[in-house]
Formats: sequence, C-alpha cells, structure tokens
Amino acid sequence: MKKLIAVSFAIITLMACQSDDQTIKSEATIRFNFSHNWDGTIVTNTDFNNTQYTNAHGETLSIEKLRYLISKLTFHQSNGEKLVLEGYILVDVTNGTHLSFSSKTLVPTGNYTNVSFLFGFDNEDNISGAYTDLNSASWNVPETLGGGYHYMQLEGKYINTLNEQTGYAYHAIRAADNSDPDNIIFQDTFIEVNLGSVIISNDTSFNIEMNIAEWFKNPNTWDLNILYNSLMPNFNAQVMMFENGQDVFSLESVSP
Repeated sequence: MKKLIAVSFAIITLMACQSDDQTIKSEATIRFNFSHNWDGTIVTNTDFNNTQYTNAHGETLSIEKLRYLISKLTFHQSNGEKLVLEGYILVDVTNGTHLSFSSKTLVPTGNYTNVSFLFGFDNEDNISGAYTDLNSASWNVPETLGGGYHYMQLEGKYINTLNEQTGYAYHAIRAADNSDPDNIIFQDTFIEVNLGSVIISNDTSFNIEMNIAEWFKNPNTWDLNILYNSLMPNFNAQVMMFENGQDVFSLESVSP
C-alpha cells in the first residue's frame, strides 16, 4: 500500500554540544516501532484466525484484521514549543506493514518534556477524501456519519452464548449521533498518547506496545454478545471505545 508521510517543523535554533573528545549529534533520526500483545502474550499476524484469546467479559475470540491510524507525532519542549511531524501512518498488523518507520526529517537533540502521538486524526486532519492512499485502503467513513476516516479496524470471530462462531467488527471512528440527519452531533474520540519525557542525544527508537485486550476491559467491560457489529453508527459504543483506549498504548523502551 502506498504511504504518504509529510513532515514539517517550525524553524528552531540548533545547538551542538561538545565533550573533550566527542561531538554529540545536533540532529537525530527518530524511529517508531509498534508491537502488539494480549495481556503480555505477543500477537503478530501469524497468530490471526485462531480462536485463542479471552476478553474480560469471558468471550473467546480470534483476530482476523487489525490496522489503525497514527498521526501528529509531537516532541514537546520545556518552553512550551512543539515539534510536530505532520502526517500519518496506517499501521497494518494484518499485512505486517508499517509496524516500524523513521522520521524523514531529523529531530534536534536535547531534552523533551514529553513525546506524544494521536490515535486517529484530529478534526483539522479528518477531512473526507483528502488522502489518496487512505481512500484506496477503504479507510473512509460514510458521509452519513460525518465523513472523514477510521481510527481503527479490529475484526475477528467470537464464540457467542449459543456456542456459535460469530463475526465482530470493532471499528473506531469519531463518535457521531445521526439520529437527526440534519443536525449530526459529534464527539471527539481521537486519543492523545503521551510517552513521557526523554533525552535525545543520538539516533533514537521508541518501542511502543498496544495491549489489544485493553480495548475490551477498562473501564468498560465489553460484552461482544451485545456490541459486536454496527458499532460505527453507535454513538455510545464509540465513546466507550475512546474510554477503553486510554490505556491501550504504552512505551516499552527507548533505545539507540
């Protein structure tokens, strides 16, 4: 799948630091690596299509598709300024693509009070039809729900109360109440993920984990027998996904 990442920075002053016998880099390449687990058990696409996971409500389920959107990778400075890597990346676990990527523009070395990113798009970027690669990936949201793009598609099968395999589609978008088509009510459901402070002195990798099980358990225990399909037009379900998504991502490590 063709991917576009556009990167832009505000003009800043770079300072080179020197020790007695070594010059520290003034700019660094930043790499982001995404891995996935189910409450500590590693999950890759080789584990898909097997009914082997149990959610907090007790349903046994499989994963057949998982892809999600990351945008606005941001480096926060102590003076309040932000260095934003404008653009987005569609992490596709199903096809094993874009699980790792590097910034195309070097990041100034130094101390940062926080590094963050968005799960999904904010309203400024969530514009219908704006991104050719996302359009071709069938990532669009219907105009009846306000348009824009998905934040995540998580799909598979679960064992229902009749002991039958049933498909589920856990799709996250901006919450939209379209009960009155002439007056759609929206609620922001993109998530800002904060990784904490970091000192960047050389090329650096951020190793980030998604605990897939968290989507189903905290603070809302997810009952797949009720909430298994047609979740995109379900305003309350989208708000619940937003609430459950607050603890999904964590920083495993920062490495050279």
